[in-house]
Amino acid sequence: MPYWLHTLIIVLVVYIVISIALYYLQDYMLFKPEKLPKDFQFNYENQEFKEYNLETRDGAVINGIRFFPKGESKGVVLYLKGNSKSIKGWGKFAVDFSRHGYNVLMVDYRGFGKSTGRRSQKAIKRDLQEVYNKIKELTTEDRIILYGRSLGSGFAAKLASMNNPRMLILDAPYYSLTKVTARYAPFMPLSLLIKYPLPTYKWLRYVQCPIHIIHGTNDTLIPYKTSVKLSKINPKRTKLHTVIGGGHKNLNNFESYHKMIHDILNSTPQDIDLSTTSIHVKHTSKPTKTNA
Repeated sequence: MPYWLHTLIIVLVVYIVISIALYYLQDYMLFKPEKLPKDFQFNYENQEFKEYNLETRDGAVINGIRFFPKGESKGVVLYLKGNSKSIKGWGKFAVDFSRHGYNVLMVDYRGFGKSTGRRSQKAIKRDLQEVYNKIKELTTEDRIILYGRSLGSGFAAKLASMNNPRMLILDAPYYSLTKVTARYAPFMPLSLLIKYPLPTYKWLRYVQCPIHIIHGTNDTLIPYKTSVKLSKINPKRTKLHTVIGGGHKNLNNFESYHKMIHDILNSTPQDIDLSTTSIHVKHTSKPTKTNA
């Protein structure tokens, strides 16, 4: 056997083995869950909350916590978290919304925290729709805000595309999870291998509510340019909020982030009479000649 052919066969075998490994191990690479015992007691200082369990039609249990505001409620924020830990730790971020008068509902995906069930993209989407339906039994959709953080941004976009919430807020969103993983395995056929493509860009096209995208300029995991690209998909409904110097996991440490949340939650969209603006005025490229 020629040396070049022998080498080619070895390379092909290694490539196939790596592809198979990526397919079966991607759950372990994409998800970093923290599992909690059934009798675990949540504890959040200075926050009023209640724990819930939702049994799905396939027998899984989705565990969640509802945080209550002080005073009259303005609505519900369904907070879809990132790919790590559990709502045990993520619950501390509920104050950023409850302080504005909103109930905050956080749930753990399958295999996270106390939630059970076999995980898949289809199953998680179905679970979150069931959660959304439960919220609709308690309030009207114009009082529901979807907030998706990192991994949760794709699922939030999908929910918004299938329903009619008051608004959609995406925190450090990705164009698609396939695009994110391609940065680390550029030579692999990820479009065929990945079980969680989560094409946020496709779902945003069908969102009918206001879309707010928040992203830090120093995000090295999901680059800021991703949100710039996403903001152009549904431009009439989208506003991009930039946290100068913000990374992927520290936006809550920036005062500008909290000002953005305040403005987003407390602003009322208003139509502008464009006929009174300079929207149709064009800058001349060359100076005009005038007679002396």
